[in-house]
Amino acid sequence: MKIGLGLDIWQEILSTIKQNKLRTVLTGFAVSWGIFMLIVLLGWGNGLIHAFEEASADLAKNSIRIYPGWTRKAYDGFESNRRITFDNKDVSLTKNKFNDNVILAGATVSQSGANISYKDQYVSLSLDGVYPSYPDIEPVKIDKNGGRFINDLDINQRRKVIVIHNKTKDVLFRHENAIGKFVNAGGVSYQVVGIYKDKGNREARSAYIPFTTAQIVYSKADTIDNIIFTTRGLNTVEANKSFEKDYRKAIGGHHRFDPEDMNAMYIWNRFTQYLQQMTAKNILTTAVWVIGIFTLLSGVVGVSNIMLITVKERTREIGIRKALGASPASILWLIILESIIITTIFGYIGMVAGIGATEYMNIAEGAKTFGSGPMKMTVFKDPTVDIGIAIRATITLIVAGTLAGFFPARKAVKIKPIEALRAE
Repeated sequence: MKIGLGLDIWQEILSTIKQNKLRTVLTGFAVSWGIFMLIVLLGWGNGLIHAFEEASADLAKNSIRIYPGWTRKAYDGFESNRRITFDNKDVSLTKNKFNDNVILAGATVSQSGANISYKDQYVSLSLDGVYPSYPDIEPVKIDKNGGRFINDLDINQRRKVIVIHNKTKDVLFRHENAIGKFVNAGGVSYQVVGIYKDKGNREARSAYIPFTTAQIVYSKADTIDNIIFTTRGLNTVEANKSFEKDYRKAIGGHHRFDPEDMNAMYIWNRFTQYLQQMTAKNILTTAVWVIGIFTLLSGVVGVSNIMLITVKERTREIGIRKALGASPASILWLIILESIIITTIFGYIGMVAGIGATEYMNIAEGAKTFGSGPMKMTVFKDPTVDIGIAIRATITLIVAGTLAGFFPARKAVKIKPIEALRAE
């Protein structure tokens, strides 16, 4: 008796499956659940990763911000709990002493609670005095047909010009063209030279004016709020730590505080923060795949077990087939094809269900944010899985299911007809 891969073998497999519906469904559920959980976990992980990538997309990852603090140690004749105030010399020191590693250096100084008005409309904003390099570091971009940002002439000539947010423009000017118009800020007239945009509301409550203008108009003398600069040649955590140590010594020498006093000056290094986030991202991705693969394996083991049970139950039948002349290949394919059918059908069901679940997540929580106003940030975004990855995962499952059926099938091939006919 010789069985080929024709219609008869498919009918026989379907007949066997129908005779063991509950067992087949339970095994198939394990397969579907495995691929479903893998896709859902990948989608969830992608949602966190995409949010992280969006948050850091427009930031200069090689940038550092320096904030003044309060001393916690007595040093060089000064008592502890002394407030450190940065000044213009700190910017010059940053540019000149660290010119091998510093590309662009600047600073900011702010005047909060400024009422900006135009005709009968007004808004309350923070006026931030900045350098022209500010958009190269922060996610601030000039809107299309929105003029320009602060330039070097504005700094050198202390011009009274202002760059406003596109939302501020909508409130003050409505449908008018804002470029070239003058706004009033507490009795000071500023000409609008640019309109900027950002992602969400991060900077919506700020307007930008030349750094030098802010210091003079608002009597800031030569004080600054923070120092901001971009770096080069600092490609490792160790290199950044060494730079930070030297930088603390330089600024500490200028303001006479202990360089080891971490509270006197705070350093926000985006590169080291980015490396930490990348490490967390890699750990998350690995964890998702490990959990997903083990979930898949549970389904594959289920298929292997049911094939072993099938072989045991059909031992006598297999012996009769071999006695009648059935080839080992025909018996091998009989078991393997049953395994392939179960993993393919239920794997496809799991894949479709998983993609459907991630699409639902995308609709329901596809742009999850935390906080409000300037502190608003995206923490979950686009939790979907590429269809190619879903298909490859399903194909992998089918291949694994085929292998799961191969070993029970090989056991069936090795059964001797005499021993099979004696089996109960």
